[in-house]
Amino acid sequence: MNIYVANIAYSAQDQDLRELFEAFGEVTSAKIIMDKATNRSRGFGFVEMADDDGGRAAIEGTNGKGFHGRDLVVNEARPRTEGAGNDRGGYRGGNGGGGGYRGGNGGGDRGGYRGGSDRGDRGDRGGYRRDEY
Repeated sequence: MNIYVANIAYSAQDQDLRELFEAFGEVTSAKIIMDKATNRSRGFGFVEMADDDGGRAAIEGTNGKGFHGRDLVVNEARPRTEGAGNDRGGYRGGNGGGGGYRGGNGGGDRGGYRGGSDRGDRGDRGGYRRDEY
Protein backbone atom coordinates (compact mmCIF):
# COMPACT_ATOMS: atom_id res chain seq x y z
CA MET A 1 0.00 0.00 0.00
CA ASN A 2 1.26 3.47 -0.93
CA ILE A 3 0.59 6.15 1.71
CA TYR A 4 0.66 9.93 1.27
CA VAL A 5 2.01 11.86 4.27
CA ALA A 6 1.57 15.65 4.43
CA ASN A 7 2.53 18.41 6.88
CA ILE A 8 5.94 16.88 7.54
CA ALA A 9 8.34 19.15 9.42
CA TYR A 10 11.22 20.40 7.27
CA SER A 11 13.69 18.96 9.79
CA ALA A 12 12.44 15.36 9.34
CA GLN A 13 14.47 12.88 7.32
CA ASP A 14 13.50 9.76 5.34
CA GLN A 15 14.76 7.53 8.16
CA ASP A 16 12.56 9.35 10.72
CA LEU A 17 9.51 8.69 8.56
CA ARG A 18 10.49 5.04 8.11
CA GLU A 19 10.89 4.53 11.86
CA LEU A 20 7.48 6.08 12.58
CA PHE A 21 5.69 3.73 10.17
CA GLU A 22 7.68 0.57 11.05
CA ALA A 23 5.66 0.34 14.27
CA PHE A 24 2.70 -0.72 12.09
CA GLY A 25 4.37 -3.24 9.77
CA GLU A 26 7.06 -3.74 7.17
CA VAL A 27 8.00 -0.52 5.35
CA THR A 28 9.16 -1.09 1.79
CA SER A 29 10.19 2.55 1.27
CA ALA A 30 9.87 5.95 2.92
CA LYS A 31 10.67 9.09 0.97
CA ILE A 32 10.27 12.77 1.78
CA ILE A 33 9.95 14.78 -1.43
CA MET A 34 12.66 17.41 -1.88
CA ASP A 35 12.56 20.62 -3.90
CA LYS A 36 15.01 20.24 -6.78
CA ALA A 37 16.07 23.88 -6.82
CA THR A 38 16.66 24.39 -3.09
CA ASN A 39 17.21 20.76 -1.99
CA ARG A 40 14.83 21.47 0.91
CA SER A 41 11.89 19.31 1.98
CA ARG A 42 8.57 20.17 0.33
CA GLY A 43 6.73 19.07 3.48
CA PHE A 44 5.22 15.85 2.15
CA GLY A 45 6.28 12.35 1.28
CA PHE A 46 5.26 8.78 0.56
CA VAL A 47 5.57 5.58 2.56
CA GLU A 48 5.10 2.20 0.93
CA MET A 49 3.97 -0.60 3.21
CA ALA A 50 4.37 -4.30 2.36
CA ASP A 51 0.71 -5.14 3.00
CA ASP A 52 -2.63 -3.36 3.05
CA ASP A 53 -3.51 -4.30 6.64
CA GLY A 54 -0.33 -2.71 7.94
CA GLY A 55 -0.96 0.29 5.70
CA ARG A 56 -4.48 0.84 7.04
CA ALA A 57 -3.24 0.48 10.62
CA ALA A 58 -0.46 3.00 9.89
CA ILE A 59 -2.92 5.52 8.43
CA GLU A 60 -5.18 5.25 11.48
CA GLY A 61 -2.25 5.36 13.88
CA THR A 62 -0.42 8.33 12.39
CA ASN A 63 -3.10 10.63 10.93
CA GLY A 64 -3.30 13.69 13.18
CA LYS A 65 -0.35 12.51 15.28
CA GLY A 66 2.36 14.99 16.28
CA PHE A 67 5.65 14.32 14.49
CA HIS A 68 8.62 16.69 14.85
CA GLY A 69 6.28 19.37 16.16
CA ARG A 70 3.61 19.11 13.44
CA ASP A 71 0.37 17.14 13.16
CA LEU A 72 0.62 14.79 10.19
CA VAL A 73 -2.06 14.40 7.55
CA VAL A 74 -1.96 10.79 6.37
CA ASN A 75 -4.11 8.95 3.82
CA GLU A 76 -3.87 6.38 1.06
CA ALA A 77 -2.04 7.79 -1.95
CA ARG A 78 -4.10 8.17 -5.11
CA PRO A 79 -2.49 7.33 -8.45
CA ARG A 80 -1.34 10.31 -10.48
CA THR A 81 -3.76 11.29 -13.20
CA GLU A 82 -2.51 11.75 -16.73
CA GLY A 83 -1.33 15.32 -17.24
CA ALA A 84 -1.17 16.08 -13.51
CA GLY A 85 0.55 19.38 -12.85
CA ASN A 86 0.08 20.65 -16.40
CA ASP A 87 -3.03 22.74 -15.81
CA ARG A 88 -1.42 26.06 -14.99
CA GLY A 89 -1.70 27.82 -18.31
CA GLY A 90 1.63 28.73 -19.79
CA TYR A 91 2.26 28.39 -23.51
CA ARG A 92 -1.12 26.96 -24.48
CA GLY A 93 -3.33 28.71 -21.93
CA GLY A 94 -5.73 26.45 -20.13
CA ASN A 95 -9.40 26.18 -19.46
CA GLY A 96 -10.27 29.61 -18.20
CA GLY A 97 -6.93 30.40 -16.67
CA GLY A 98 -3.30 30.98 -17.05
CA GLY A 99 -3.38 33.03 -20.18
CA GLY A 100 -0.20 32.56 -22.07
CA TYR A 101 0.74 32.54 -25.70
CA ARG A 102 -2.42 31.05 -27.23
CA GLY A 103 -5.23 32.56 -25.20
CA GLY A 104 -7.16 29.80 -23.58
CA ASN A 105 -10.56 28.19 -23.49
CA GLY A 106 -13.05 30.01 -21.35
CA GLY A 107 -11.56 33.45 -21.77
CA GLY A 108 -8.88 33.21 -19.10
CA ASP A 109 -6.67 35.43 -21.21
CA ARG A 110 -7.86 38.74 -22.60
CA GLY A 111 -6.02 38.54 -25.84
CA GLY A 112 -2.78 36.76 -26.35
CA TYR A 113 -1.02 36.11 -29.62
CA ARG A 114 -3.65 33.79 -31.13
CA GLY A 115 -6.75 35.71 -30.20
CA GLY A 116 -8.39 34.85 -26.95
CA SER A 117 -11.60 36.38 -25.80
CA ASP A 118 -12.97 38.04 -22.73
CA ARG A 119 -16.49 36.71 -23.43
CA GLY A 120 -15.87 33.17 -22.17
CA ASP A 121 -16.09 31.53 -25.61
CA ARG A 122 -13.48 29.41 -27.31
CA GLY A 123 -10.86 32.15 -27.41
CA ASP A 124 -8.79 30.47 -30.09
CA ARG A 125 -9.77 32.52 -33.15
CA GLY A 126 -6.40 33.00 -34.77
CA GLY A 127 -4.59 36.19 -35.68
CA TYR A 128 -3.90 39.20 -33.57
CA ARG A 129 -6.73 40.57 -31.48
CA ARG A 130 -8.13 43.84 -32.68
CA ASP A 131 -11.03 46.04 -31.76
CA GLU A 132 -13.98 46.14 -34.14
CA TYR A 133 -14.32 49.27 -36.24
